[in-house]
Amino acid sequence: MKDNQQNTKLIGALAVALSAMLWGVDGILLTPQLYNLNTAFVVFVIHLFPFLLMNLFFFREYRYLKTMTRSDLIYFLLIALLGGALGTLAIVKSLFLLHFNSLSVVVLLQKLQPVFAVILARIILKERIKKHFALWAGIALVGGYFLTFGWSLPDFSTEGITTVYAALLSLLAAFSFGSSTVFSKKILGNYSFVTSTFFRYGFTTLIMLVIVLFAGHISDFSQVTPRNWLFIALIGLTTGSGAIFLYYYGLRHVKASLSTFLELMYPITAVVLDYFVNGTMYSPVQWAAALVMLFAIVMLNVDKSK
Repeated sequence: MKDNQQNTKLIGALAVALSAMLWGVDGILLTPQLYNLNTAFVVFVIHLFPFLLMNLFFFREYRYLKTMTRSDLIYFLLIALLGGALGTLAIVKSLFLLHFNSLSVVVLLQKLQPVFAVILARIILKERIKKHFALWAGIALVGGYFLTFGWSLPDFSTEGITTVYAALLSLLAAFSFGSSTVFSKKILGNYSFVTSTFFRYGFTTLIMLVIVLFAGHISDFSQVTPRNWLFIALIGLTTGSGAIFLYYYGLRHVKASLSTFLELMYPITAVVLDYFVNGTMYSPVQWAAALVMLFAIVMLNVDKSK
């Protein structure tokens, strides 16, 4: 019995680590390959494709629409709007802006989302924030600044403003994903992960459909190349819905404190790939800032799990 439990925990840990690595691969190798397409259209398609696949296996989830309360519907829409639409729009746009330069900086800055999640949990869920939160949150934010700019001040020239813009979009993504995490807590007590994921992708697809229709990009299907379709399919099957299912399967079998360390495979994978694929190199200051920022985020998560 103990051996079976240990094996289950090991498989769960591997699932969380693998999902984190897949997200790192996505940020460096997959999503940037769609830079020739409109950002909103990309976000629409990478949600549409997995949602259509989910309909083949989870079409019975539609039955919950009949019993869903107004409050549940609002929270699902907020999760889709923030975690699905706005957050993904921000992170994809920031990746496109950098044109394969320092992509892992975007990934690392996105790891600041626990800071925003805890702040919003205090506001929305009335969760109590411990005294040392401000210390670790402040250290994480300062680390994020030095990771992005090193010892230099932000460059607001025509050439340098792109980096500033990309960094701000990364923070917006972190805020959006953190917000989505908080709102998810409101509904996960009433719905399974499968149901929550199904409606998150469904509502996000509808929101993005409205956006691309109003923006006049629905006809961009004609601009999608066979190579684009290959990467869209890879994202949908692996780093999209596939990684999310792996992640939540793993979370059922490992402690939150352990998952925090396993999720570090996300930025580690991104940094390694960014170096070998794109030749991105950090200064000593940026390396130190990245390590300090990640350590502060781990401390926030570990304390929260306790």
